[in-house]
Amino acid sequence: MRLWSLHPRYLDPQGLVALWREALLAKAVLRGETRGYTRHPQLERFKMHRQPRSAINSYLATIHAEATHRGYAFDRSKIGPIRAVQSIPVSSGQIACEWQHLQRKLLARSPAMLVQWSSVLTPTCHPLFRSQPGPVASWERASGGA
Repeated sequence: MRLWSLHPRYLDPQGLVALWREALLAKAVLRGETRGYTRHPQLERFKMHRQPRSAINSYLATIHAEATHRGYAFDRSKIGPIRAVQSIPVSSGQIACEWQHLQRKLLARSPAMLVQWSSVLTPTCHPLFRSQPGPVASWERASGGA
């Protein structure tokens, strides 16, 4: 499961569809509707949020907006109510780690998108997140060539 801290605009089509599916799975986990992935490290920051279900809905809403912008037909009814929620801090080290991870994926899957984003030095994070200085998150598992 990869719940990107990066804005979904940077994802290639495969990445955007995978993110939608994985965020829906995360929503099911947070609602107690599945037994799998309940201890997945990517879910820690959502579980620690004061309003975890509202936070995941907000996360999904941005993915949906990006998909709609690209002309995809993701099912809006799967998101649930959207409420204003407190942002989740994400470290600059985590953003940099994810950016490198995504660049490796784009090199293999979508070289044209890698070229499109090649001038971006500091990518924008997903609107649910607020960047702050710091190292890679303790839950990150994508070190090296993952």
